[in-house]
Amino acid sequence: MLIISELYIYPIKSLGGIELQSVELTDRGLQHDRRWMLVDEHNQFLTQRDFPKMALLRTAIKGDKLLVYEKGNERDELILNLVPDTGEKIRVDIWDDNCEAYYISTVADVWFSNKLGSRVKLVYMPDSSRREVDKTYAHQAEITSFSDGYPVLIIGQASLDDLNARLEEPVPMNRFRPNIVFTGGRPFEEDEMKHFTIGNASFYGVKLCGRCVITTINQETAAVGKEPLRTLSTFRTINNKVMFGQNILHTGSGRISVGDQLIIEGPAL
Repeated sequence: MLIISELYIYPIKSLGGIELQSVELTDRGLQHDRRWMLVDEHNQFLTQRDFPKMALLRTAIKGDKLLVYEKGNERDELILNLVPDTGEKIRVDIWDDNCEAYYISTVADVWFSNKLGSRVKLVYMPDSSRREVDKTYAHQAEITSFSDGYPVLIIGQASLDDLNARLEEPVPMNRFRPNIVFTGGRPFEEDEMKHFTIGNASFYGVKLCGRCVITTINQETAAVGKEPLRTLSTFRTINNKVMFGQNILHTGSGRISVGDQLIIEGPAL
């Protein structure tokens, strides 16, 4: 039996995530997931690849507010409206996509720029901004937020256990920044998940997730190493890319929760 064991959202792309017991599905993934993003002066997206210290910037949701703080310096807190309803519209670049976003404020820019030691800006993706997933893998012109490319990432706990058995020092799941973690099944069973349901929602595995150097960043210290990417490359390389986890599209809405069962269905659409 496959059971959801952990759920995560990352309200600001590449910052610390929030573990949840239950979350709503939206048209572009889990509610509030990666609706915010930091960009440089040219409106190009930024991640831990550029600034490993972003791992130490944490987020929390309190009512209708999004709280941002630095690990170890919780008193220096930035408070944002969780769902901004207005803002100066600008165009931002994320990978090969150019999409519309709200510019937030100079106050937010100064806060983040001081933390990262570089001039950055904070933006938000409103509902009016429609960023489509790669048409090669889309089923019905699905959209995503500021994720790297797809609305949901799923990883089996058995896959991490298999990897950790090969490492001198085990790594936690947060190195891989999934949305859904499940228990049960075989290591890397998510690779084969073409169609499954959780409650009334259907999910479709469309593309294994290629991993980058972010997996080598300790999310508690921001220190950069070589693992687990080095070990993964010895047995999880496909077409010169290191794979871990499955990118997911979905149809339907509703709430999914820790403890819900994943039911494997027939082939994908």
